[in-house]
Amino acid sequence: MRSLEPAPPVAVRKPVRLSAHGIERIDDYAWVRDPNWREVIRKPQLLSHAIRVHIEAENRYARDVLAPLAGLRKHLLKELAGRVEPTASEVPLPNGPYTYWREHAPGAEHPRIMRGSVGGAKQVLVDGAAIAAGKPYFSFGTGQHSPDHRLYAYLLDLAGDECYRLRVRNIRSGRDLPNDILDVSSFAWAADSATLFYVRLDPDHRPRFVYRHRLGTDPKSDVLVYAEKDPSFEVSLRLTRTKRYIVISSVSQDTSESWLIDAKQPASAPQLVAVREPNLQYFVYDWGDRLLIRTNADGADDFKLMTAPTSVLGRENWRDLVPYRDGRQLLAVVPFSGYLARLEREDGVQRIVIRNSDGDEQTLDFDEEAFSIELVTPFEFEGQRLRFLYSSPTTPEQTFDYDMESRERILLRQQRTPAGYTRAAYIVRRLFARTTDNEQVPITVLHLRGLPIDGSAPLFLEGYGAYGDVFEASFNSNIFSLVDRGFVYAIAHVRGGSIRGKRWHNSGRREHKINTFTDFITVADYLTKAGYAAPGRIVASGDSAGGTLVGAVANMRPDLFAGIVASVPYVDILNTLLDPELPLTAIERPEFGDPANDLSAYRTIAGYSPYDNVKRQPYPPMLVTAGLSDSRTLYWEPVKWVAKLRAMKTNNSLIALITHMTSGHSGVSGRFKTLEEAATIQAFALDVTGKR
Repeated sequence: MRSLEPAPPVAVRKPVRLSAHGIERIDDYAWVRDPNWREVIRKPQLLSHAIRVHIEAENRYARDVLAPLAGLRKHLLKELAGRVEPTASEVPLPNGPYTYWREHAPGAEHPRIMRGSVGGAKQVLVDGAAIAAGKPYFSFGTGQHSPDHRLYAYLLDLAGDECYRLRVRNIRSGRDLPNDILDVSSFAWAADSATLFYVRLDPDHRPRFVYRHRLGTDPKSDVLVYAEKDPSFEVSLRLTRTKRYIVISSVSQDTSESWLIDAKQPASAPQLVAVREPNLQYFVYDWGDRLLIRTNADGADDFKLMTAPTSVLGRENWRDLVPYRDGRQLLAVVPFSGYLARLEREDGVQRIVIRNSDGDEQTLDFDEEAFSIELVTPFEFEGQRLRFLYSSPTTPEQTFDYDMESRERILLRQQRTPAGYTRAAYIVRRLFARTTDNEQVPITVLHLRGLPIDGSAPLFLEGYGAYGDVFEASFNSNIFSLVDRGFVYAIAHVRGGSIRGKRWHNSGRREHKINTFTDFITVADYLTKAGYAAPGRIVASGDSAGGTLVGAVANMRPDLFAGIVASVPYVDILNTLLDPELPLTAIERPEFGDPANDLSAYRTIAGYSPYDNVKRQPYPPMLVTAGLSDSRTLYWEPVKWVAKLRAMKTNNSLIALITHMTSGHSGVSGRFKTLEEAATIQAFALDVTGKR
């Protein structure tokens, strides 16, 4: 990328001496962390003046240096918007006399929640666009109608901090009941349609407390039902498929515990299913007269299915239903009265398996090399139709109903790309790169049919690699603006994710975290040797913990990359994990290690932490984003990282930081507004690879 004017902002150095385990470090930029950070997340206008001045200078600089790309960004934005369905709609899900779904009005940024009746009348329950009007940020969370269909409860975020407020709407009047309940993360209705259970965040943004609320009463008088004492556990709520139980789940990275509340007796005490044990995970579903349990018990690392009587809880009563099989991951289950649907993955490939009441099984396989499946949980327990979503890098999302009795697949909806799209014009491949320790890293590759595989094409390479999350090979209409211009697009399914099971996750976490980064480098090297790119012609991209990945590889192998895109990157990882006050520290330590209490973990994290390992060397151009209301990756992590990179790099490469002043981890809100950032990222990628 060309050298650019004006000169970038220079952050003042204010050295702070830090010490742990007798090891001292100097942090020159610790001052950009506002001591009032908790309040800043909720109210960004409270950010201290000196820090705001610096961040606003960074935003002006980013605007100025990216200004020459304005025409390209405008053209890209038009392309991206042209692939968005103006009236995108979910397929309605039936529940008794009604169906429920979300849809977008033509051109609307935000969805509206809809209901239809048997007679065909359509009703807007909640209009997201109307609520969002005049607000700097808006996003829906989950929503659920009451069992009697009179009320609709929903979550909304008005700041981007993911501290949702719970509202209840009277469907007949179209008005919300008084008294929003604040700082909610999940909720569930009791059977009486007058009682709501909800999870409230603690002051450090951790979901830890379950309350019971009676409609019409002051939320201040709500009853505390459950309190999680361990801050490394996160609490959630859901209603089982039969509507018989409300399930309280408390989950850490490796351990979980569940409690049941009789939905017909909301004042009853929660009943413990099985006491928590270290490294025992279990998730409970109601299957008529018995419980269904998806668990890693008895060494079932990738999970198995067990059953237990509802009358006698406790692990000693669990019995195998679908035994563990090495190499098969059991990802999700949806129970019906006469069937059981489950989603599995084996050797990185998903499939759906249907089991009937006699134990006979049928399998739904799919013929593309790389694809993604998501099971949709219907409202009704009785029935014989399973709904699922299918897509691949070249197949726009399809909504299917599968009749489990007749074994017929019924296509209900096909995502449209109004600007035009020809699937046959593209090729998707699933490749494998061999590592030095003899592992095979899966790679999903997408490119134009007929593109010369001779190293002449630039490569846009994405990765994540943390928490066991899988970067699924699903359809992303945005990426075609790069692919149509001759880019190869690839996903590196590195260790730390779980595309190859729990073993794959474990071999990319804690003391093995370095494998996440070396896998990514191995993939980049493999693709260059195979002709899909050339060193110095690769743009690496990662979000959040994927930012840890691209930040680490930028320190390790900057020569590979034409550019780095790091969105809300988790890069000041050592400082964050040393600080127990921060929102996610207790939750993150089981994944990355505890450097405060474990010297070995300290040395491991210090060895790769992107911020701590910036060195005097050339760095590729970088585009970095942050959000002031981000409660996951706190805003100062990318701000500090950019300041240090600028101070240390030995070349004249561009490093631009864009901080969203009124949003958080997910960036700006709105389905078209979010395309502006996508257009900026793609213009950057085209520019640094000489393809604009």
